Amino acid sequence: MTNWRAVIIGFLIATVLGLFGLVLPGLGQLAAGLVGGFVAGYLAGGGLGRGFWHGLLAGALGGIVGGLLVAIVVGLAGWTLGPVGGLISGAAGFGILALAIFISFVMALESAIAGALGGVLNPDRPGRSGRDPYR
Repeated sequence: MTNWRAVIIGFLIATVLGLFGLVLPGLGQLAAGLVGGFVAGYLAGGGLGRGFWHGLLAGALGGIVGGLLVAIVVGLAGWTLGPVGGLISGAAGFGILALAIFISFVMALESAIAGALGGVLNPDRPGRSGRDPYR
């Protein structure tokens, strides 16, 4: 069962750190995805697979939101340039869609790997203590 609280917290951490990570383009977003995925996996607990799943969801959600933001910026830029800008941004939309999908996959994969590590390191995972990890 998915712990949506862990996914949302991981996503929010990745988003906030990603905004600060704009100072170091690329590297800042990479670090933000790793930290957000780790937090999602750690909060979910349950070992490698469960941490991987929750990190993957947090990263994918971040990638989707990032792709939508890029699409909005391009759409607004095309809108301000009038009809010709609309044609240009419409034609560029296919490339932007491909880029957004690629970014989503990268963010989801890196977050999933970090989430798997977080799930393994969670002291409340089953087998280590008598506490219920699904609370």
